Amino acid sequence: MDFNYYIPTRILFGKGSLNDLHKQEMPGKKALIVTTGGTSVKKYGYLEKVQKQLEKAGVSHLLFDKILPNPIKDHVMEGAAVCKENGIDFVVGLGGGSSIDAAKAIAVMAANDGDYWDYVSGGSGKGLPVPNNPLPIIAITTTAGTGTEADPWTVTTKTETNEKIGFGYDKTFPMLAIVDPELMTTVPSRLTAYQGFDALFHSTEGYLNNTAYVMSDMFALKAIELIGKSLHKAVAEGDNMDARADVALANTLAGMVESTSSCTSEHSIAHAISAYHPDFVHGEALIAISKAYYSHFANTNQCEERMVQMAKALGKSDAKTAMDFVDALTELQKICGVDDIKMSSHGMKKEELKKYADNARATMGGLYAGDPVQLSDADVVKILEDSYK
Repeated sequence: MDFNYYIPTRILFGKGSLNDLHKQEMPGKKALIVTTGGTSVKKYGYLEKVQKQLEKAGVSHLLFDKILPNPIKDHVMEGAAVCKENGIDFVVGLGGGSSIDAAKAIAVMAANDGDYWDYVSGGSGKGLPVPNNPLPIIAITTTAGTGTEADPWTVTTKTETNEKIGFGYDKTFPMLAIVDPELMTTVPSRLTAYQGFDALFHSTEGYLNNTAYVMSDMFALKAIELIGKSLHKAVAEGDNMDARADVALANTLAGMVESTSSCTSEHSIAHAISAYHPDFVHGEALIAISKAYYSHFANTNQCEERMVQMAKALGKSDAKTAMDFVDALTELQKICGVDDIKMSSHGMKKEELKKYADNARATMGGLYAGDPVQLSDADVVKILEDSYK
């Protein structure tokens, strides 16, 4: 029962909570708003609402709207240069995990010299200490998938080497997060499912992880329970506020799992896939490998009790074996309409699966240390083979 717990983010949660942004103490007078190159935050008026809230708080702002669904290092460096050139005081990430992740990375480089990969560990990163504190970060999430509003992590791709690697430390926690389920009602049903399963796997991986402890377990099981209860409703009825709120809370709790425990190799493998195939949405890639991945661990008989508890949390109250979790997981994917994902439709070839296993180990091999049973590269290739359609 000895532990070290640190989640410093102030969270405003609930329908309409964006309207309270101006009431919060701002960390400066000039903000960079970071969003994706997509149209949704503009189309649905979310960007305008944030701009008006900042203005009401006496904050001027610039917009950086180039972030890709899988953020790349080039845009991190470009956004940081904008901050330096314009005397930006803090960064606002508006959108899904991509925007908020990129906002964190931009905040780091806005206050530091060199290249972002100088500070990244793994792959070709130099793993150097970050000399200066990042700019303060405000996270305003419009999706429920990554939980990045409640954790310090950011994932970025170095395109020239196909390296998709996570980075973060205590200083990259957002100082403020706004989780307003009203902003999530416009997310299309299939993306709602992809994002919800990402939040689920943050929780299941954190629960199975060797670093799990009483606090992460508490957050993980509640997140799994909320997703099992409401994700299919949010997918089927996008304007169901109760379901959206449940999934939004599950997502934020999953971020807290990431702050207290960690992902396992499942995320390493999925990141390797989307490093080569950026159109393969992260949550989609996780779903694609999940049945084979969790079946592998169920068949080891080394994490039986934990998988039974996950199955019960997901809604299978009579669960008795580890495979009951796999059954509950695949049933939820079927209900949500995402049991038909094909790797081949994204250009993956069965004879090339080893390169994804190699990339996963080389770039984010550190996550393998958290696996409840150690995976060999051959095990990973077998998981990919069993997942291939």
